[in-house]
Parts: sequence; structure tokens; C-alpha cells
Amino acid sequence: MRLANKVAIVTGGGSGFGEGIARRFAAEGAAVVIGDLDQGAAERVAGEIAKAGGKAAAVTADVSNSSQMKALVQAAVGTYGGLDIMVNNAGMPQRNRPMLEVDEAAFDRLFAVNVKSIYLSAIHAVPEMRKRGGGTIVNIASTAGVRPRPGLVWYNGSKGAVITLTKAMAVELAPEQIRVNALNPVAGLTPMLKEFMGGEETDEMKAKFISTIPIGRFSTPQDIANAALYLASDEANFITGVCMEVDGGRCI
Repeated sequence: MRLANKVAIVTGGGSGFGEGIARRFAAEGAAVVIGDLDQGAAERVAGEIAKAGGKAAAVTADVSNSSQMKALVQAAVGTYGGLDIMVNNAGMPQRNRPMLEVDEAAFDRLFAVNVKSIYLSAIHAVPEMRKRGGGTIVNIASTAGVRPRPGLVWYNGSKGAVITLTKAMAVELAPEQIRVNALNPVAGLTPMLKEFMGGEETDEMKAKFISTIPIGRFSTPQDIANAALYLASDEANFITGVCMEVDGGRCI
């Protein structure tokens, strides 16, 4: 049990990569609080974890809202006694389109969910980690922040911000034994894929995308969960400020 006696929050844990991370963490002994806009999805995942013998709770949370992020953190503290691991997985895609066709409201929402959420997470989670004498934060960034592509300009920028924030947070929080790392997944077969492809997910478009990944397939929630597990575990206790590509070689 690599996360025995640990308490973890996973935002966006009701589907996709977040669901994979929540399930993996619970299987390794963590008590997991699943935050998601979709309460039903969060409850489904928490219920299935509990049926499998794990510990999980579901909380409705908009990661761009400070009071809801505070409530999410307090749910972990109130239910399980503290907080050791914060996984900032919740995010939103940008529909592939020319940069000038993205309106201001879409831009603001993109940065609120993908970037401001990291700030709010730190504001509310770091004080609880300090009470435990340390902790770990795993931010889910993207290959888009490393190898930006046309049609996703503002999404690329939001994930580039997550990468820079991860490194800066890691340096500042290291003396307090709070480690901060990020994962850069390549696209997977999640609800976001259709948006990245311009709103239409066809076999031809998927094949074209896969052709850019040397290993020859999309990422899976299990791929991302395995990497997140390592970074969150004590096995990585000398690793901070790392932004790890989980991308089948796409960023090479």
C-alpha cells in the first residue's frame, strides 16, 4: 500500500484521468475525496471505490470558485482528519479553432478553470499540509504546454502557466516539505478529445492524431494514474518541480 494512511483530493475525479487517479490512489490505501462539478459522477466513482473496499467521499466543486474549493478541502479534513495529497486534475479544453475566434468569455473561463484553480488550491490546501508537516501537490498540465499547436493557442497558454506555476511553487514550498510536480499527458479517449479535434471525433481524425504519438496510441486514465501515484508516493520524496511527460514520446 503505497499511500496507506494518506488523505488525497482529486479534482475532476468523476471521469477521465481524474477517475483513474482516484481509483488508483484508493487501491493503494489513500482515503480519497473526489471533487467534481457533476455530483452524480463523483458519487458513482466514490461508491464503486467503497464497494471495492476503499475509502472515498464525493463533493460538488467548481475549482474556479474559492468558497467551493475551501469546502472541498474542509471536507477532506472533516471526513478523514487532514490532507496530504492534492491532485489538481480538473480542467477544460478549448475547441480547436483560430485564436481570434475564441471569445472573451471562453478565454476567461478557460483560465479560471485551468489556472486560477491552481491558485485557489494552494490558498486552501497548503495551510492544511503545513499542519501535517508536509504534503504533495500534483498538477495535471499537458503536452500542449510543451509543444503548442495551432488552433489551441489559449489552451496551450493555460497549460504553459500550470507548468511554470508548478516549478515556482516547488521552489517556494520545498523548505516546508511540500513537493509540487506536474504531469503532461498527451490526449486520451476522454470527453475532452472531441473539443481538441474541433468538435468532431472521427476515426480518420483519431488516426491522424495517433500518428503523432511514437508509441502509437492515445493515453489512458491508467497511464496518468500510475505516474500520479509515483509522484504522490514517498518513493518520490526527493522529486519536486518536475513536469513529467506521459505522452508516448510525442514531445520528443
